[in-house]
Amino acid sequence: MKKFQPAVWILFVAIGLLTVSCNKAPTPLIERIAKSWGVETVREGNTIVFTLGGGSNAKPGYSGFRLALSSSGTVTYTEFDGNTFTGQWELVGETRLILKNLNPQPTGTNGTIEFTITSFDDTSMVITRTTSSVKTGGTINQYTLSAP
Repeated sequence: MKKFQPAVWILFVAIGLLTVSCNKAPTPLIERIAKSWGVETVREGNTIVFTLGGGSNAKPGYSGFRLALSSSGTVTYTEFDGNTFTGQWELVGETRLILKNLNPQPTGTNGTIEFTITSFDDTSMVITRTTSSVKTGGTINQYTLSAP
């Protein structure tokens, strides 16, 4: 019986290694990001102007902010002032989110707005606009977003 013990151990180790090596690859970010996002906090420049549930928000209109990224590549983007834009979206790598061909064109954008993704998980992300916003007085804005 002792002759078969090393063979049994080798079999168990092989099965264990096979099980560990067959882990499913993670879902790509482009699939995980495609959902409707609402705002948790907004920083315009160095000033926090909105916190969800906050009683003294400088810009309460951000409660209506939405970034709806569909899996088909279309986007619906609603700003703090209630204006809604539709177009396409794309990811460049895992850190740049581009909204393009927005209609109507948001003020001062030529129809394109780019964001840097600074953190992401399946229910929240932080994005920072790469150019200043005319509507907010020329500030670079950071949005902490959440999705159900």
